[in-house]
Amino acid sequence: MEMMIRGRRNRCSAAIRGLVRENRLAVEDLILPVFFHEDSEDVAIASMPGCTRWSMAGLLKEVKSAYEIGIRAVVLFPKIDDALKSEDAAECANDAGLVPKAIRAIKEACPRICVITDVALDPYNSDGHDGLVVRDKNGELKILNDETVEVLCRQALCHARAGADIVAPSDMMDGRIGAIREALDDAGFTETGILAYTVKYASAFYGPFRGALDSAPKEGDKKTYQMDPGNVREAIRELLMDEEEGADIVMVKPAGPYLDVIARVRDETTLPVAAYQVSGEYLMIKSACAGDWLDEKAVVMESLLGIKRAGADMILTYFAKDAAKWIHEGLV
Repeated sequence: MEMMIRGRRNRCSAAIRGLVRENRLAVEDLILPVFFHEDSEDVAIASMPGCTRWSMAGLLKEVKSAYEIGIRAVVLFPKIDDALKSEDAAECANDAGLVPKAIRAIKEACPRICVITDVALDPYNSDGHDGLVVRDKNGELKILNDETVEVLCRQALCHARAGADIVAPSDMMDGRIGAIREALDDAGFTETGILAYTVKYASAFYGPFRGALDSAPKEGDKKTYQMDPGNVREAIRELLMDEEEGADIVMVKPAGPYLDVIARVRDETTLPVAAYQVSGEYLMIKSACAGDWLDEKAVVMESLLGIKRAGADMILTYFAKDAAKWIHEGLV
């Protein structure tokens, strides 16, 4: 065959493939989500094999080990004791609470790591919702927006006082980015960043996470505040609002089922874009690999590279430590 153009020439060796590769995954792209609680024992999470709900001592060890292999950011997810949950979620702004205590301990043990905190009420709300709950005249649940935003501002300030580098509102209430930015600035925390859960879908992929933190809604669902999985244009609307309100980083969650949305968001903004490979994505890979149907290293790295290729600058993933080790070992 006489062909001047042969695509395979650029694929004929590992060296050449490396030279022409368009997208690369780096350890610096990875953010490690960590679960923790007040108890003194570390507890394996049944719904997420390989993940642990850490004691404070275990949390510090986990964070330090992540930093030692090059991971430079963690995001904190607390399991709050049921006795501290209430209808007004007041514990979320307790300066002596579990999250501020963890922030201060991490910053003392590993001062250079970036600490990102989840800002939402579901771990603290006795109803399990991301916002304050009332019932309308028909007895139906209603999530209060503006009243919730006031509480979220207090929560964000609590985290900033403890030393959080970035607060990450995951609640999907309208107007909370602007309100939190104003509250932080007015209190002198002008350098505290906001990572906005800009595009958070009402996804079925969150189930294992809710099992890890016992944070599922006691009644109803989250469809009045999280986004409809069928919508893409709405994602751009949310993006434009969060940009206008002062977000420093925007995020799409989940990641894998919404690669098209990541790509659209990337095309529409100059802000850094994060994506969250959520618990359901993690569990599907783990389950398939446990049955020897898939090669875990290969599938994990391919899934993360796909998220990066779609346009994510950073990825929240429970595979962060494993992926960092495989990158260092040259296995990708």
